[in-house]
Amino acid sequence: MKQQKMNMNKDLQYERSRCTFDPVEVTYLFDGSPEKTKRRRDQEQYFLDDLALKENVAMKYKSHKEIYEDSLQIACNVLQKVRELQCSGKEDIDLLLHIFGARLGSALFEGGNPLVLHYAMFLPSILGQANSEQQAYWINRAWAGDVIGTYAQTELGHGTFLRGLETTATYDPETKEFVLNSPTLTSYKWWPGGLGHTANHAIVVAQLYTQGECRGIHLFVVQLRDVETHEPLKGIIIGEIGTKLGMNGVNNGFLGFRDFRIPRENMLMKNSKVLEDGTYIKSMNDKLTYGTMVFVRVMLLQDLLHYLMKAVTIAVRYSVVRRQGQINPEQPEVQILDYVTQQHKIFPHIATCFAIKVTASWVWDMYNTVQSQLHQADYEKLPELHSLSCCLKAVVSADTAAGIEQLRLSCGGHGYMTASNLPGLYGLATAVCTYEGENTVLLLQTARYLVKSWKQAMNGEPLPDSVEYLNEAAKGVKHRRWSNDLECLIDAYDAVAAGSIRLAAEHLDRRIRDGVPMEEAWNQTGTELTQCAEAHARVFMVKTFAKAVKQLNSKSEEFRQVMFQLCELYIVYWALRNVGNFLRVSIDFFRN
Repeated sequence: MKQQKMNMNKDLQYERSRCTFDPVEVTYLFDGSPEKTKRRRDQEQYFLDDLALKENVAMKYKSHKEIYEDSLQIACNVLQKVRELQCSGKEDIDLLLHIFGARLGSALFEGGNPLVLHYAMFLPSILGQANSEQQAYWINRAWAGDVIGTYAQTELGHGTFLRGLETTATYDPETKEFVLNSPTLTSYKWWPGGLGHTANHAIVVAQLYTQGECRGIHLFVVQLRDVETHEPLKGIIIGEIGTKLGMNGVNNGFLGFRDFRIPRENMLMKNSKVLEDGTYIKSMNDKLTYGTMVFVRVMLLQDLLHYLMKAVTIAVRYSVVRRQGQINPEQPEVQILDYVTQQHKIFPHIATCFAIKVTASWVWDMYNTVQSQLHQADYEKLPELHSLSCCLKAVVSADTAAGIEQLRLSCGGHGYMTASNLPGLYGLATAVCTYEGENTVLLLQTARYLVKSWKQAMNGEPLPDSVEYLNEAAKGVKHRRWSNDLECLIDAYDAVAAGSIRLAAEHLDRRIRDGVPMEEAWNQTGTELTQCAEAHARVFMVKTFAKAVKQLNSKSEEFRQVMFQLCELYIVYWALRNVGNFLRVSIDFFRN
């Protein structure tokens, strides 16, 4: 420790000595407890100190083939170490989430992990969509290493628009098999991680046909390659899609089918079913099919948090040690963090990290609650969770990508170097804006829920907690005096979200009354609908952040004061970023 202090940059040491609270309070807040902090540090040391898990050559100097091969070798070594922890009883349930997520995973896998979809989507799909017999069969094979899976949903021609997927699975009652086909070039699966060379199985999302009728999209477990030779099976067209902006170790691929047959039992049948004679039994709730994507969107909030935290840490440290220019011509060059313009570039993103942290934790708890309710056939909160996971994934990924880019710019030319890790973090974050639902489409999905909720509020019906603020707006405007404090600002966020939803719903209805078909009216109102969904996400994050700060009773007064300041900064920053909407929508809600 003494040696570390001796080698520490004097400016960095000076800034740390001025901290008004114990920094370990922040550590415990993000980890959850001192015990979890110790466990995290032990895990990081266990993996990151292993030379077998380190890259010998920087990724930028490797070929595309070498990036994939080295990433796969590290993944195998990591799994071996996980098994060692399991045998010693030291492995905990969250370890794989940390390894294949951003917290530890982005340190182990600079180019992304070719096995990430096996753990993040293939296995969760089995757990969430398969019946008990299917779970026992496939999970045992997956843990034994025979099955390496991926999740094949997106096609060359269709992504977020699931109803437009073209891959077909037609049931043949004579052989009790499904016949999979890719009828067009655009129906080829495109993008699944690990599909290029790694996976030998996939969860395939396809249009189910039985007894001459299309029953919509369903999930099927499909073997793609021979388990022993790893050669593609007959009827499988498979390969890699090529290099990307980032994540080139993930080995994304394409997949096509030519009269490829799988057993009837390979359709995941926890919800919908196809009997031996082809009879179709519909699920009690169609949205249950999307459970895996909801899970991934919830988990992505944690990944985005860690991307932004790393970028903020890099930018702050750089701004402390970098000296340039003079504020006072009579004084030496200053740390660039002393410039208010530099603080304006960085500090809001520090606040955003805390906002994402408390929001991600809240939504994760809600996801687990809803999962428990689904086991009791209680679907009441599923639409609310779906709407929140959509808009929060969209807003947080957009904020994180834009934030990392601003932080990169705050580091000047050094931020342009790959050695800063900021270009790599940007590549990871901006990818999230597209996968697991393109952001604009996700905002429009939330908007459907919000328009429906507005109509329920206008009819005096009870509303879920996340949209309860619509009740007051539906009753009519009640003027209140602007008090220029945090509570008043939060009320303004309520007013902006409610007003945006009201205007979008009214303009949609007006177009329909004027004779515009529903689908076209929705398209014409699209910009307003995305804006109201974003406003809904913002008010949710603001309220969640403010509530979390009020509940920090176990923390020191000094730390609580800093947290209040960060919360205030976050709320004011986004109010000013959206000042047009605040003036346009909430002006009737307040008076001087």
